[in-house]
Formats: sequence, structure tokens, C-alpha cells
Amino acid sequence: MAKIRFGYSDDFTAKNSAVGINTTEPQQNLDVDGVVKGQDLKVTGISSLTAYEGFLRADHQITENTTLTFDQGPSASLSGEIIVGTGVTVTIASVGLGTTTVGNGSGTIENTIDTTDATRAGGSEIECLKVFNTFTPPSGGTNERPYAPKPGELYYNYDFKTIEFFDGYGWRQVDNTTRSGRGVFGGGSNPSLSPVYPNAIDFVNIPSLGNAIDFGDLTLERTNLGACSSEIRGIFAGGNDASYTDRIDYITIASQGNAIDFGNVSTTNRSYLSCCSSSTRGLFNGGYTPANQTVNIIDRIEISTIGNAVDFGDLFHYVYAAASTSSSTRAIVAGGVGTPALGTNPSTRNGQIQKYEIGSGGTSIDFGQLSVARWIVNGMSNGTRGVFAGGQGSTYFSVIDYITIASEGNSLEFGELSTVRDGVGATANKTRGLFAGGRESVSPGTNGINVIEYITMTSLGNPVDFGDLTVPRHRCPGLSDSHGGLGGF
Repeated sequence: MAKIRFGYSDDFTAKNSAVGINTTEPQQNLDVDGVVKGQDLKVTGISSLTAYEGFLRADHQITENTTLTFDQGPSASLSGEIIVGTGVTVTIASVGLGTTTVGNGSGTIENTIDTTDATRAGGSEIECLKVFNTFTPPSGGTNERPYAPKPGELYYNYDFKTIEFFDGYGWRQVDNTTRSGRGVFGGGSNPSLSPVYPNAIDFVNIPSLGNAIDFGDLTLERTNLGACSSEIRGIFAGGNDASYTDRIDYITIASQGNAIDFGNVSTTNRSYLSCCSSSTRGLFNGGYTPANQTVNIIDRIEISTIGNAVDFGDLFHYVYAAASTSSSTRAIVAGGVGTPALGTNPSTRNGQIQKYEIGSGGTSIDFGQLSVARWIVNGMSNGTRGVFAGGQGSTYFSVIDYITIASEGNSLEFGELSTVRDGVGATANKTRGLFAGGRESVSPGTNGINVIEYITMTSLGNPVDFGDLTVPRHRCPGLSDSHGGLGGF
């Protein structure tokens, strides 16, 4: 029979019934010297692959009389060998310490499979993997998460309908939400106005500059309320006008319109509570009651639902009129008026910074101290850095200080507001923080200003003019759809 050689240097060779690619001396029916890629590669018989892209089919059929042993690839997660005969299907149950039942088609065989390692795709470790069609990670509810995950492990959570990854400390959401960067300020007070407690809700576009635009109205006129948010919903809680309220309102941040009743704070009506949140959970810290008592209550709500707040834990330092902010996992409560125990009308300005974990609850612990002890202070974060501005002590302050949320320690100087004042509303996205309104003193005519200023969160320095609120006021808390607490549970 005639032999044909296709020659473009060593690209392709047909020789002695063997085909070579990039070799002139093929040793097999098909001998490829280099890398082979195929979108649909069907292998019949026994083959050796040094690496592959994609996954084997879950129902992969193994040819009769084939024995799988350790010498056929990377170290497997099973001990010994599996020999598969005609018409037999082997199904291995959950692998863990103890006894695992293996079905052999006619009965059961009990084998002990001891391992402390998480099972891996194909029973092997893959250094690099590309998936061209679809990839499905392990899935289940929150209580079914892997019991011993390794950092970087993926999981689809049916309860939250999100992909999660384990960062070595806890489960975090894979965050791919598109956000507009909208900041919202609600409520407040100004004795120079009528009504004294405007129920106005304003919004701005944080990445740009400009004056605030009317969003809608709260369900009740009030000041000294708290605010927090997810990517979708904004929450306003508690507060007071002539009396105290337990009202919780919510808005849809992307739209405009009046707030809607969500439920009530726990235990009692209260004012001067401070709020922070993750992507799913809203937290209300401390507060002041109609009985002139400071409380250490931490309330929790699930932001995507409606209903009353429930008890989550306690602050170790009773406090009201503090600042609260968070990363996606850690809540921070800073400053305020406080006392180490339940007291009647305490007057001690507090520089204490407290922290607790959003996912677990319990009692807060010490974090450090603000640079200046003060109350009616507000704060925000970009997820890494918490920033606190203004406030009142023996006088009014313009100080802005910051902390690194993941660590502990006293706050450091960031800059100065354009004027001394308390009761500024504060919110942020991942790059820019806003301070809105405030009160420069109790003198007539200075009971509320409309200025909005901004800082760059990752730098230091004084804020720059952003625009104006629709109504001059102070104690009007802020929230956004892109703050630093988002991306966790």
C-alpha cells in the first residue's frame, strides 16, 4: 500500500499506520507532541490524560473488567480499588468518618472510609480548571453548609438564593449586585421650621455632585431616628417628635415614594438608637426610652421581610445617640451618651467603641476609643474603614476620625468638617462618604443647615462641598444601596 507523508516541517506525519502531529516518528496510532484541546472529546478505551478541562459526566460508564487503582492518576480520595463488573452500579454515600454503605446491586457491603478531607471533583486535586458550559457547586440550605469547609470553597445557598464562598472565618456572599450609588437622608428636626420635625426624605447620587431631590415622606414626622439598608431597601427606625415611637418604616431605594410601615422595634418605644446592616440583616443599637433610661438592646430584622424586630444581643456599654456602622461581618457602635449599667438620664459623653459579629449576636466587646468623647455623632463605612464625624460634648466638634474595622484600636484623625456641628447625616459607597445637615449650635437661626459635604474614603483630608438638602435640618440619618456593610449575612 502506498504511504503518504504530509510534510510542513514536522507538523503532520502519516507513517507505518500511525499519525504524528509535531513529530516525525509517531509511536501510537495518534501521537501528539504538544497540547490537545477539544470541545467534545469522546474517549473509548483506556487513556492517560495529564490534565483536562471540564468535568466528567456524573453517570460515566466504566467498561467491564476495568480496574481503577492509584497508579492511574493523581492520588484518589478512596482507599484500595474498585472493580466494576457487568450490570453493576456502584453508589457511594456521604464520605466521612465512620461507616459508609456501598450498594452492589444485590445487597449492601459496609466499608469504613476514614477521611478528614473535603471531597474534591473527581476524587483528585485540580490545579487549574476551565468550564466551558456550566458549573454547579454544592448546594442546600443555610443549615446544610459543609461542616468543615476550606477557604475558597463555593456553595449555593437555597435560603438566600446566592452563591457563597468560605473565607476561612465564615461564609460570605459572592457579590455581583449592580447598584446605582444612591444615598438617602430621612427625617430630622429644625426649630426654625414648621413643622419642627420635617418628615422629608431626600436622595442624591453619591458618585456625582448636586443638590438633593425629594424622595417622599416618612410615615411619621420625627427626629433622632436610625437608618440602615440593603442594596434594595432602606430602613428608618424609632425616633421622636413630641413623643417616642417604636415605628419602623421602609422604602425601595431605587424608586421614589412615601415610606411604608415595616413593623416595630422590640421591647419599648425609643429614640436616639443607631443602626447598621449587612446585605440581609438590619441591627438597631441602644437608645433612650420615655422612662429616661438608656438601654443596651440590640434588635435584629431581616430587611427583605416585614415584621417586628427581635432581640439579637446586648451592648456591654449602655448607650444612646451613638454612631453605628459596619463591614459585611462586623458591627461597630461608637460614642454616644452612656453608662456601664442601666441608669436614669446619664449625662456622661462617651468615647467608647464597641464591636460585635453580625452573624452570631451576643454581647458586644471593647474595640477602642474615639479621639474625642461625644454624642449625636454619626458614621459610615466602605467595608474596610469606618468614619465618624461631628458631635457634641462640652462643645460642638468638627472632628472626623476613622478606624480600620477588621482590627482593633483607637480612632485616628481623618480631617475636619467645614463647621463645628452635631447631628450630621452620614452615608457612603465604597469610594465616597457624605455628611449632610447638622446643627452648629443651639442659638436661634442655627438649628439646622442644609450643606452636604463629601470625602474620599480611602484618603485623609477635609470634606469638599457636594450640594444641599431640600430642607435644612439636623439628626437626619443616612443610608445607601452601596455602603460597606453589603456583601455578607
